[in-house]
Amino acid sequence: MDNLFTLPVMFVILSQILPSSPVTVSTSIPVVEVHEDQVARLSCEFSTENDERPRIEWKKTRGTMSTSPDFVYFEGEFRRNFRGRATIKGATVTLEKVTQEDAGEYRCEVSAASDSVQLGEANITLIVLVPPQVPSCEIPSSAITGTEVEMLCSEPHGVPAVFYIWYKDKKPLPVHPLNGTYSINENTGTLTFKSVTKADTGQYHCEARNKAGPPKSCEGTHMEIDDLNISAIIAGVVVVCLVIALCTFGACYAHRHGFFSRHRGRSFWITQCQSAAHISSQNLHRTEDMNTTYSPPPEEKQQDFKHTHSFML
Repeated sequence: MDNLFTLPVMFVILSQILPSSPVTVSTSIPVVEVHEDQVARLSCEFSTENDERPRIEWKKTRGTMSTSPDFVYFEGEFRRNFRGRATIKGATVTLEKVTQEDAGEYRCEVSAASDSVQLGEANITLIVLVPPQVPSCEIPSSAITGTEVEMLCSEPHGVPAVFYIWYKDKKPLPVHPLNGTYSINENTGTLTFKSVTKADTGQYHCEARNKAGPPKSCEGTHMEIDDLNISAIIAGVVVVCLVIALCTFGACYAHRHGFFSRHRGRSFWITQCQSAAHISSQNLHRTEDMNTTYSPPPEEKQQDFKHTHSFML
């Protein structure tokens, strides 16, 4: 009988001494990749020490509009835009009709209040694949021999990020050419010619690729490489020299005939003023002469009235 009573006591003592098995959380697929409008399965497996009904929560920790995590599953129900298109079995979440907004990092949290370690978690990354779209290309239609030419290709929408392949006359250009006349950056989509030659004339186009879907290409553009036109340059120089000579001749002619004289306007007005002053002077002298020769008629002296004639009424 004594042995029967000592067994439970020893079990309690051993349970306190031996290490316990706390709540553990794990995932079998830490990175999930799906296309848009498909189904994503976010796996989460857990085990507990004592608690048979732990609390399960899902949060989106990266790829959210705010800096704090967004609740996906909380207090036994889905939240926000996950409601109505997500289900949970155990701790694994199945998400239907995946969109680009669903891409990001998720965290599965399991809380067991009766366990010695009460919280466990696992992180899962969801990648929503997007095939490439038609890239935008910048290809010059002409260039001069010996100049540097840069062609650009861009497609920012593909997930994962696209890489680029350049074509000349519908044949792919090697990324590392043997002659080294050009360089290609597969990540940025840049094709650079340090010094173009006539041999670089042709039709060019760019292709964007990733593993999400078929590649897409921009329309081809023909680039013509022309030699430097020496005769045209000489003709232009001759025309410029003729224009400069004509301008110089015109300026000398105008200066010789006094069109550029600073005193031309002043001498003209001085001449006009002198003429006007001369006329005024003549009029003044004429007036003085008239004043000198003219004398008023003499006044008749008043005499005593004498009756010298007789008259009859």
